[in-house]
Amino acid sequence: MKPKIISAGITGIASILYFGAAQANDVKVYETTSAINDLATVQAEGGTPRHLTIGFGSAAYRRPSDPANMFYALSDRGPNFVCDDVQDVFGVPEDAICHGKKVRIYPTPDYTPSIYSIFLHQDGRFDIKDVTAIKDETGVPLTGLTNRLTVAKTEKPVDINGRPLEQSVSAIDSEGIVRLSDGSYWIGEENAPSILHLSIDGKVQNRIVPAGSEQDFDGAGYKVTPGLPAILVKRQTNRGIESMAVSPDESKLYFMMQNPLANPDAATYKKAKNTRLFVYDRVNNRLSGEYIYQLDDPQSFRNDPSDKQNAPRVSEVLALGNDRLLVLERTDKTTKLHEVTLDGASNILGTRWDDMSTSPSLEQENDLSKLDLKAVPKTLRFDSADYPQAPNKIEGLAILGDGSIAMINDNDFGIKGDPTNVFVIKDLVKADKY
Repeated sequence: MKPKIISAGITGIASILYFGAAQANDVKVYETTSAINDLATVQAEGGTPRHLTIGFGSAAYRRPSDPANMFYALSDRGPNFVCDDVQDVFGVPEDAICHGKKVRIYPTPDYTPSIYSIFLHQDGRFDIKDVTAIKDETGVPLTGLTNRLTVAKTEKPVDINGRPLEQSVSAIDSEGIVRLSDGSYWIGEENAPSILHLSIDGKVQNRIVPAGSEQDFDGAGYKVTPGLPAILVKRQTNRGIESMAVSPDESKLYFMMQNPLANPDAATYKKAKNTRLFVYDRVNNRLSGEYIYQLDDPQSFRNDPSDKQNAPRVSEVLALGNDRLLVLERTDKTTKLHEVTLDGASNILGTRWDDMSTSPSLEQENDLSKLDLKAVPKTLRFDSADYPQAPNKIEGLAILGDGSIAMINDNDFGIKGDPTNVFVIKDLVKADKY
């Protein structure tokens, strides 16, 4: 049965779209006209102007005590582009900015990663309120420029005209978020990778990094603690932690590596299926679990099937109950939501699979049956290929007050003119608490 599309007819603002798909789920799509959404118009020397908007769809979360129609959204490090995008985005030859080097372009390098409060309205709009900039412990806003890493690989930042930018020891690439009942936040970080605890006003209280990499953060404007497995420095560049969830009683955090590690090398990363899911015990301030999550076959992502196993990635985790999670696995144009449980899965924390000298590595062992290891079981709950109205690159999930699931896309700060949409679907899964 083909989806039925009915427009609510709201001219100049947005429209509410109701769809009757085969799953018989109620769906709505929301847009915004808020002035807060506008960031800047940028232009390379000799190029064409490009208008940028705020990309606040990198993560989402709503506490059960929050208003039923709101959630928190998170931006990442700010607008950033690779050299391959230069001609299309800025209208100048690639060499005019990159000069033959492999760099990352930051057209607004002073942008501060921030937390936004999103309110949904019945007329199809959403408002953006209560912007909280992420800051160091003295209140200085952070940037999204890369850290000066030595243990792990990193990227060299340049401005829109190719001039080198200074890396920052305190910078973050924020990607996952939860807010606790005491008002503080926990976020995931993609670049280093790491997890961070923020105060109610957005000040970093602690950044927990892979053991042995803490010296790379000497001089940071906040506390840094080694508490993640050292092997995580083997993450592929730009494939760190892009998720964060919390158990209903707030005793546990859950987060995942976006992709399998480049362990022992990038060639392995490109073929690997095994990525790592972690459980952090907040009561004892330590990791208590590490589990294997196997990525889907890239050909199964129907809007953009691929032969590349590194095309799928994990961009969000949402807790439905204790050790019961909804995992957002996506490509650029297809999003799947899998329900997983940790019951019966192998806990590999502190085993040889966390040892960088283990060979073959976990990432080289796609067939777990011969290792007596069990990945977390997956049940598909949503596939955006069944919903043509769903936006691309969905990265945030939140449970609304009626139990609906809100999804928000990362529009990459409008690099290609894409808007940020909130896509809400009813009766998808049942959470223990909302």
